Parts: sequence; structure tokens; C-alpha cells
Amino acid sequence: MNMNNFKLTIGHLYPDLLNLYGDRGNILSLKKRCEWRGITVEIKEYELNDDIDFSQLDIIFLGGGSDREQLLVCNRLKEIKKDINEYVEDNGVVVAVCGGYQLLGHYYKLKDQSIEGLSVLDIYTEMGNTRLIGNVVIESELLGKTEKIVGFENHGGRTHINDHQPLGIVEYGHGNNGKDGYEGVIYKNVIGTYLHGPLFPKNPALTDYVLSKALSRAYPDSFTQLPVLDDAVELNARDYIVQRFSKK
Repeated sequence: MNMNNFKLTIGHLYPDLLNLYGDRGNILSLKKRCEWRGITVEIKEYELNDDIDFSQLDIIFLGGGSDREQLLVCNRLKEIKKDINEYVEDNGVVVAVCGGYQLLGHYYKLKDQSIEGLSVLDIYTEMGNTRLIGNVVIESELLGKTEKIVGFENHGGRTHINDHQPLGIVEYGHGNNGKDGYEGVIYKNVIGTYLHGPLFPKNPALTDYVLSKALSRAYPDSFTQLPVLDDAVELNARDYIVQRFSKK
């Protein structure tokens, strides 16, 4: 298959506010794994008051931010809530990390106020008494086979995903809330997760999953699968974390 015929447009929402712990590296990873295959990529960065045409985007990325920054973003998201929900229900691809993940739910309840979310997902978050910090190893069946996914978490919120499918089962670390054994969430083509690091460079199969979903939606009649890349370096980095921290 000639990948040169394909193009993806990635919308990076509010990178000036939501960019903790190297989240911008996820955008770079998506871009490079496309370029290595000859796929054209356009990155559109949106500031808080920019208009967004969701029909022109193949992937939306929301990174992590502090509670203060989330409040600023929350007020803007209220104005485009309908557009984002329509994009998601039309199988638009969304990757949301930490603060961005929390904003996909109904609310994030702080000690003295509540941050309203997009209600894209039937989830909610409440502030805990301590922060959940450290390396994380999860086991996920999202990729068609059991796959280890690694990352780094640092969050005060406890997210509850109700009946949604988790991104994976926690082998090491805390995950969504430190109690139910789940990390992240999957809904249609939406991935929400607490995993920073950044997430994608150390998890090439997950990165390619996201790209494949976007290409299948953009080119349903011509895209079949991504050409295989040599991921030895990336997998060595991932496996080091797995071997050091996983109990299995």
C-alpha cells in the first residue's frame, strides 16, 4: 500500500495550558511514526479562544494541566461541548491525558469547587487526600492481544469510569483511583489515561493503534493496515520499565 496518498491532521488543543510532564512528546511521536511511513501530517495548535473546525481533524489531543489551568480550559470547553461530543459520536479519535482525561467526564470535584467536564464519557473525578505518583505498568487487550503499556502518573484526582472499558489492568502503580485496579478508559475511538512520560514513544503499538483508527475513519475504502516499523529501541525502553516494576 502506498502511504504517500494518506494525510492526517492532528488538533493539539491548548498546548500552552495543557502540557505537563512531556505530553507534547506524544504529538511528536504520532508525527514521526507517520513520516517514517510516508504519511503526511499536519499539526494544528489551538489557543484558548481559537475557533475549531472539528470536521477537519483526524485526531484530537488534550494534555495534562494544573487545576487552575483546567478551570480556564473548562470555561472554554463549555462553549464547544456540543461540537466535541458530535465529533466523538462520529468516531473521531481523541487522546486525553491526565487533566485532559478528567475533562472528558462529567466533573472533577475539588475541595471547594467543581470543574465541569464535557460529559463525553460517563465518568467523574474527585480529589483525593494524597497524590498518586510513580511509574505504571498495565496490561491491555486493546491491541488485539495482551500488551504491556507503561507510563508515569502524577495526579491528585480519583477517576471512576462506571461501566466503561478501561485502557488496561494495573500491574504496578495506582491507575484511575488506586482502588479498582483499572487504568484509563476506552470509548469508541477515545482513549483517556493518566499515563504521562510521554506515553506514546515508549508504547509504539498503542501509537499505531491510534493512527490506524484515524486512517480507517479518514480513508475507509483504501486503508487496510500500517507498514511494520523496527521498534527495537522503543520496545527496549518499555521492557526495561516492565521488568523493573511489573510483578508478573
